[in-house]
Amino acid sequence: MSEKTPPTGLRIGHVRGVILHKWQRTWEERFAAPLSITEVADDEQLVGLRDDSLDMCFVRLPIDRDGLHAIPLYEEQMVAWVSKEHLFAAADELTMADLADEETVLTELDAIALDRVLVGAVLVVPMSIARGASRRDLVYRPITDAEPSPVALAWRIDDENPLLDEFVGVVRGRSANSSRTQKERAASGSRPAPARGGQRPRPGAKRSTRRAKRG
Repeated sequence: MSEKTPPTGLRIGHVRGVILHKWQRTWEERFAAPLSITEVADDEQLVGLRDDSLDMCFVRLPIDRDGLHAIPLYEEQMVAWVSKEHLFAAADELTMADLADEETVLTELDAIALDRVLVGAVLVVPMSIARGASRRDLVYRPITDAEPSPVALAWRIDDENPLLDEFVGVVRGRSANSSRTQKERAASGSRPAPARGGQRPRPGAKRSTRRAKRG
């Protein structure tokens, strides 16, 4: 029986607003295996996992978890994204009750959503989306009592790629040497952790001798 070809990297998807720079930098410091990063639409966030074009994906909950692992990572504040001419632009923060009398409240950022915002609609999105697509003609205000938007990392239960566990460790802040032995790391294509400055004394090494006692 031929041996299974070892994985050479990971294909990572993420929905709009999720920033991977910190995790990507940590991964590149520790592992030789490359990461391929792709942004996916919210309504297609599971497509790549289902059709095997992605190994993992940062998704917004809730999702259909059938056949998937999903570890919650953090929750995002929801905001109202409006035109600078909108009444809400003068407020510091809003509540869901403030939105109740609005004629048009959108919850999906699609090709025409921002055009509708410019003519009076309110777009409710996670803060990272509004912040990442900042525009001079629009402002966003936090909605203090809105349900937050949870972000999770998902992957297939039947995927046995050993690099998946390593990436989970990076995202969870696991140290370079906490998850695997050096032999296992070498097999998965990881780089050894950089040595710390200074050296520990050799086992059994004697400390500097005391001065001889006088007479």
